[in-house]
Order: sequence, then structure tokens, then C-alpha cells
Amino acid sequence: MKYCIECGTELILKECGGEGLIPFCGACGMFRFPVFSTAISTAVLNKEMDKILLIKQYNRPDYILLAGYVNKGENAEATLIREVKEEVGLDIVAYEYMRSLYFEPSNTLMLNFISMAASEDLSRMSTEVDQAMWFTFEEAAREIKKNSLAETFLLAIIEKLNAGKVDLLKLTEA
Repeated sequence: MKYCIECGTELILKECGGEGLIPFCGACGMFRFPVFSTAISTAVLNKEMDKILLIKQYNRPDYILLAGYVNKGENAEATLIREVKEEVGLDIVAYEYMRSLYFEPSNTLMLNFISMAASEDLSRMSTEVDQAMWFTFEEAAREIKKNSLAETFLLAIIEKLNAGKVDLLKLTEA
């Protein structure tokens, strides 16, 4: 960030109490910490927890995990529920937070979840998704976009599922 997001003044680097050199706006008298986007990514499971939903979007050839940006005023859990409903028409009944990773190409902090859908019915899928399909764990590991953040998350999730270390927080009785 080179300019103040409030007034447009060119920022200078200034020591900020143990934080190191931080961009500072002399006009506003405020430090301007880095700004980045926040998004969720989720491996949507069926109720039997033996299939994972993968999607294709934006005319791209590869399968990925369902993901979406956190809106202003929204928490990650609300984003998870909203994005799954918007993109594939499924209701999330349980979830567990996994971990986060930074995705440099879009300057985004990705918050990854495992979630469980109330059904496998994809008949209410939005036009935002080109294709959605349920896969076994092994099939999903083969089909996911290689060398991607989605693959990193998916393989960690499969490992956790296979080890029986998943403790989904129930939202409602399904």
C-alpha cells in the first residue's frame, strides 16, 4: 500500500511500537496496516461422510473446493452457510474449522472448513457454478486441481477424515 486509504496521501514507513516499519499517513496521523481479502473454502461432505463435493467454475477445466469471499459485517461461519446455499443450493447442517492459508495471487486469507450438507441434491445449483459432482475421497484427491490451495486443503481434510479426527459442530438436527 503506497497511499492512505482514507485521504490518498502518500504513506511513509514509520516505526510502530515493536511492529516494525509500518505505512503511516502524516495527514491523518494514522498507521495503515496491510489490507487483504478474506474468503472461506470448504470441503462439503454428504451426511454419510463418505463423499466430497467438488465444483468447476468460470469455464475453468479443473475441479476445486467451494469457496467465497467474506462480506463486510459477516463472519466466516455465516459466509460458509451463505456461499454453499448460493452456489449449489445445499443447506449446511454441521461444520468444523480446519485452518487458514494465505493465497498471494489474490491477496486473500483463505479460511478452510469441513462442512456437512443436509442432502446430495444439486438440482438448485446456481449459474455461478458450471458443474458440481460428488466424489469418494480417493476420486476427489485425483480430480482436484493439482498444485493448488484447494488440493492442499483437500488432502489435509481427507487425512483428518481417514484418521477419524473430525468433530463437526451441528447447526441443526438433520
